[in-house]
Amino acid sequence: MTNPVHRRDFLKTTALASVSSFAWSSSAQSEPGEAAPVARARLLPGCCAYSYGSYLGKGKMTMEEFILKAVELGVLGVDITTYWLKSTEPAYLAGLRRLVYRHGMPLSGLAIGADLCQPDPAKRADILETVRKWVDATEFVGASHLRVFGDKLPAGATEQQGIHWVAETMKAACEYAAQKGVTIGLETHNGLSVKSANVREILRQVDSPFAGCNLDISNLRDNPYEQIAACLPWATHVHIRDFYGEARTSLDLDRVWQLFHQSGYQGFLSAEYENQEDALTGVPKLIAKIKTLCQKYSSTFQPTG
Repeated sequence: MTNPVHRRDFLKTTALASVSSFAWSSSAQSEPGEAAPVARARLLPGCCAYSYGSYLGKGKMTMEEFILKAVELGVLGVDITTYWLKSTEPAYLAGLRRLVYRHGMPLSGLAIGADLCQPDPAKRADILETVRKWVDATEFVGASHLRVFGDKLPAGATEQQGIHWVAETMKAACEYAAQKGVTIGLETHNGLSVKSANVREILRQVDSPFAGCNLDISNLRDNPYEQIAACLPWATHVHIRDFYGEARTSLDLDRVWQLFHQSGYQGFLSAEYENQEDALTGVPKLIAKIKTLCQKYSSTFQPTG
């Protein structure tokens, strides 16, 4: 009769086997005394509902139809721009959660328009309450990321004042979000947040593992490649367009993906289409670029169509 395997030995063996099966190659492991290597990039193509805003805003597409369109396009996650949600009632959100689950479509996050840059303490308190409500909705629908803004600097205010106002509200929001397992991503969007240095300083002041940067690569207007690289260590979600700035100067997306690869970014790269071509034909073209680059720079993604 063979000797029985003790439970403790079995758990130890299976734990080691599990770690080995998910580990990257041995060449990625650092030798004793060496600094740990940059994480292997894990680049996942996604799509923002905003890409179909011209349809959602006019009632020509529902959020449910957007989700099914994303399934058809073969992306690996959807970002729900909440402007076009029918409701935030639990029954409606539960229906969305069921829909994405049944179609194998993860939610990369929710996006709201709340602006945290408010000079009035009472207004900051109102905005904080709004963010908390959307944190609850984010948790309820089964997502883990919520996009916010922090950019409309009032006339006469300094950037340092704006940074303080945004950080104060975001810190309190993240303390609440941490209880729900939700990360809050401050978008590089406009005004105060078009400078990577300002976004990084806000996140330093917030000082929370549940705070990050929703990196919109099209809104960093000066030296965009340098600013993208500067934001990447803080990035928790990325929005993709193939141009930047008000002049819509073309972005070299291959160069941008090299930055994602070099930084070891792991997460979603969500198409946020906004161009003159109709979304029904323009969005698939942008997503095709994203999928090709994800395949090129991330071994974890294989295109589905």
